[in-house]
Amino acid sequence: MKIVKTIKEVREIVKLWKKENLSVGLVPTMGYLHEGHASLIDASVSGNDKTVVSIFVNPMQFGANEDLDSYPRDLNHDSKLCEEHHVDLIFNPEPNEMYGKDFYTYVNMNVLTEDLCGITRPIHFKGVCTVVAKLFNIVQPDNAYFGQKDAQQLAIIKQMVQDLNMPLEVHGCPIVREIDGLAKSSRNTYLSTEERQSALILSKAITLGQSLVENGERDCSKVLTSMIDLISSEPLAKIDYVKIVDLKTIQPVNTIEKPILCAMAVYIGKTRLIDNFIFEEV
Repeated sequence: MKIVKTIKEVREIVKLWKKENLSVGLVPTMGYLHEGHASLIDASVSGNDKTVVSIFVNPMQFGANEDLDSYPRDLNHDSKLCEEHHVDLIFNPEPNEMYGKDFYTYVNMNVLTEDLCGITRPIHFKGVCTVVAKLFNIVQPDNAYFGQKDAQQLAIIKQMVQDLNMPLEVHGCPIVREIDGLAKSSRNTYLSTEERQSALILSKAITLGQSLVENGERDCSKVLTSMIDLISSEPLAKIDYVKIVDLKTIQPVNTIEKPILCAMAVYIGKTRLIDNFIFEEV
């Protein structure tokens, strides 16, 4: 396994792979890798001849008052996990490698970015689309892997690939959870012991909502009210949003008549956590 810092090095390595007709998988990450990332890596390794993991805390997707500076970083830990899971190449650039001083070009999207996390993080998806488009252009993978935990991001990236005719396939991989149900997240490290216990209210609400829908409830307001009431019973929880939207367009729906995404963002103390479930059997 190699670790490289420059675009030139990545392109030289991938060019050699392509000459040998080897397929390439890409797992874009911001590092501080956990079992959720490992599941994406495993999917790439099993589906491709070579796997690239990018580790880049992308400043463009953080707002002015967000956690860019404090976002957890540990390249030694990340490289060990990657090596254990048979990654071939880590791309770990500095911000000035990805964004030169005269950087003026951005990839943006409307409709899919306007609800859910797009309301409270208005610049976030512009940063996500730009950096992912750059990574796709740099690595030129045949396949790319993203987690369902960031379901809105996954829908946006799939739409971007379709709209811009990018020659790769985007794969969504299931949410990986702790034994007690909490969705794996790098931001879980911010939680105190008390907050960590309180954070279980997210997965409990997801389980409740999923159960209601699977048992035939089709009125979104009833599902959401039950979930919101449960979350609100936790003193340390502050709801950003709990919504049901169309899975493809990320637009709100009132009745479950087509595949939906039920997504939430909840503050536990100062830490913003997300979770969701998808229901397609309609």
